[in-house]
Parts: sequence; structure tokens; C-alpha cells
Amino acid sequence: MPRSLSGRSFLKLLDFTTEEIQYLLELAKDFKRMKRSGTVHKWLTGKNIVLLFEKTSTRTRCSFEVAGNDLGLGVTYLDPGSSQMGKKESLEDTAKVLGRMYDGIEYRGFDQQIVEDLARYAGVPVWNGLTTEFHPTQMLADVLTIEENFGYYKGLKMVFMGDARNNVANSLMVVSAKLGINFVACGPKENMPDEKLVATCREIAKENGCTITLTDDVDEGARNADVIYTDIWVSMGEAAELWEKRIKLLSPYQVNEEMMAKANPNAIFLHCLPSFHDLETTIGREIYEKFGLKEMEVADNVFRGKQSRVFDEAENRMHTIKAVIYATLK
Repeated sequence: MPRSLSGRSFLKLLDFTTEEIQYLLELAKDFKRMKRSGTVHKWLTGKNIVLLFEKTSTRTRCSFEVAGNDLGLGVTYLDPGSSQMGKKESLEDTAKVLGRMYDGIEYRGFDQQIVEDLARYAGVPVWNGLTTEFHPTQMLADVLTIEENFGYYKGLKMVFMGDARNNVANSLMVVSAKLGINFVACGPKENMPDEKLVATCREIAKENGCTITLTDDVDEGARNADVIYTDIWVSMGEAAELWEKRIKLLSPYQVNEEMMAKANPNAIFLHCLPSFHDLETTIGREIYEKFGLKEMEVADNVFRGKQSRVFDEAENRMHTIKAVIYATLK
């Protein structure tokens, strides 16, 4: 059992030990069992949290709101237009005000330094719901999903296909190093993770008996993979003009049946969502009209196929976020 996480912020997984991450995963399993059995667990009644969103989200917002309500918390949501932070009020002043009114603050937005500064000034736990550099709550859900599927995670091979320098790929590399998962970033050479972060993760990986591999070779990346993971090719907040360049650059890394056939027979597919796997979205239709693509980062038959665990993964956001909230506020 790790030392108590009470009062800690949850900003990036580099801040946490292997044992602390494992503790959060075990706690999430307990909360999932309670949720499914209908066991009431309003253990934080009387406390209040605020969700500060500079980037919109379905899963992150709903996970924090449902988790908070299940724990008995009061939950306030501030959308991108409802906060004066950085406009009429400094980040420091906003953090200090919110810290006087709330017991915890979630931030979803841009630069990692923003959430780090919120934690510095707020005086209460701050949770990273996504920044440009990291997406730590997503990682807990991913690993929980992997463990539910295989019964374990240490020693497995997890491959991220595509733009391997984004926040999801960064965070997958970190959590893999911490938990003994062999991580492969597979994508164009110019879209690889930051060299300093790679070096840090390789040192951590040595301690936990796993490897960090970078490759632009799809065959090498997918071969004998246990988990193939991908994300959209243009992230929220990036310019729409990037689509043409990214499509040309990343199309060879689309996760399709041919790629999944290179992986282990029992391999699973993961995606943090949303996904452009059909024409049922405005952006999907716009891309089809402009570039003729009906599917982008993942083929529809993989997304909907028997190896896909994307909706288990999405549900697990709620259980793992609940674990983070409870562990840091109890």
C-alpha cells in the first residue's frame, strides 16, 4: 500500500510511483464493482469540486460529473466561456478564488504549465483532465481495460500508431514505463515523442523490466502486438489546415484489418475517442467531401469489430477518475 494520496494533485503520471498508480487501479476496480452492484458510496458528501474546461469534452466531463455525484460531491462545470481566467483575471487569482470555494479543481485545456500553476496557487488538489502534453486520467482507464481483458498488463506489447508526439502517446509511454508494459511508438520519424521524455521513460522502463521502442515501420510495430492504440490525426485546438498534411503523412498508419492481422491473435484495439471511423460526424463528412476518405485513423470494421474495446475503455474513464478524486480528497 502506498503512502496516502490525500491532498495530492494529479497532473502527470511521472509524479507518481508504480505502487501509487497500481493503488489507483485497484481502487477503480472496487468502485466499478460498487457501481455495477448498486452499492451507494457517497463517501465525500459535503465537499465540492469545479470542472474548469478550456477544451470541450464528452467523456472527461461526464466522467467527472458522474463520479462526483456518486461520491456525494457538489459539482460545478465552467465551460470555455464561463471563466475569466487569463482574460479579466489572472490564472493565479482564479486559482486562489476557486481554492477558497472548492475542495478540488479539474482542468482541461492547453499547456501543461497551466495545470501546474493552478496546483501551485489553489491550495487544493488539481486534476489534469487533458493538456497539450499529457492525458493522465485516460491512461488509468486504458490500463484498467487492458488488465480486464488479459488478466494482467506487465510484459505485454502496446503499440501507439500515428502521431506519436501527442498527449496520448506521451502518456501511454509514461504509464507503460511505470507499469512494465513494452511500449512502441509507431509513426513518421518527424512525429515521434520528445527526446528528453523518451530518455526519462527509458530509465524508468529499465527499473520495471520493459522497453520503449520508436519505429516508423508498421510491420515492426504491429508484429506480435497485444494492444494497438490510435488517436485522431488532428487534435483539438490544432489548425484545420493541418488535415491535408496529416492525411498524407499518417495514412500508412491507419489501423485496419491488415494491420490487426500482424498483431497477436488475441490482440485488442483501443482509442481514446472521439474517432473518425465513418461518415456520421460533421468533420467526417467534410473530410470525405474534400479528400475522399470514408475512414481515417481506424477502419470502421476494426472500430466495431470483435477486437475493439473502445466502449469498455470509455466507461472505465468514470471508474478511474472516481478513484483519483476519492484518493486525493479523502
